[in-house]
Amino acid sequence: MVHCARVDGSCKRCEGELPFDFTMAFQPIVDVSLARVVTHEALVRGINGESAWSVISQVTDDLLYRFDQACRVKAIEMASALNMPTALSINFLPNAVYEPEACIQATLDVSRRVGWPMNRLIFEITETERVRDRQHLRNIIEAYREMGFKTALDDFGNGYANLDLLTDLTPDKLKIDRELVMNCDHDTRRQALLNSIVLLAQELGMTLIAEGVETRAEALWLARAGIDRQQGFFYAKPAINSLGPDLVPLLLDLREEVCVGLEASSY
Repeated sequence: MVHCARVDGSCKRCEGELPFDFTMAFQPIVDVSLARVVTHEALVRGINGESAWSVISQVTDDLLYRFDQACRVKAIEMASALNMPTALSINFLPNAVYEPEACIQATLDVSRRVGWPMNRLIFEITETERVRDRQHLRNIIEAYREMGFKTALDDFGNGYANLDLLTDLTPDKLKIDRELVMNCDHDTRRQALLNSIVLLAQELGMTLIAEGVETRAEALWLARAGIDRQQGFFYAKPAINSLGPDLVPLLLDLREEVCVGLEASSY
């Protein structure tokens, strides 16, 4: 593992201007049982709403660390400006963190500057790169936990975010990939897998979040299966300079329908 390049308070890898502009869009994560939005995830976008890929494709190896730091800072600044009342979830690149205590300094600095509470930060481990050093990633998760942050394993069940990671890693949350979520209301194979993941999460003490929920039927089945935390286009698309629509009426209606369905199935 190469050591952090911070010397005398500055880091040539992480600090300085990027040769391109970007912004953040925010997508809500809801809890159906509570009937409220509990988190917003910050997602990279071009300044005119271009896709995340249009931005990430410009990130060369020598800009990786600087980009990772810039995303954290911009997400917190924008969330604060929008008076976000929920937790903020930020994606991070494991291979862009040399030493957790050193590489978190920009995050701590901007949080103090804008008054963002540390206990409302969640860091999502993304699948955009294969983890080269699993022990290093474990150290990051443990260091972040000691600092009071939560961590989430993104895209669980697809790509690099597979079951074997949980033999070494202890994230607070598992975000179930859309591949397992889609058509879960009538696909019995997906239902079997999701029910197994619910039991797994209970045993390991992890919170589940279903990603990519696109229909009411999916949302209802997931909630009745015990996966109350959900994210997807059914609720809201990512929005720039906005926290999205008022979802309380929809969530209250869903919660009532879930309860009715559970009561009916108990007879």
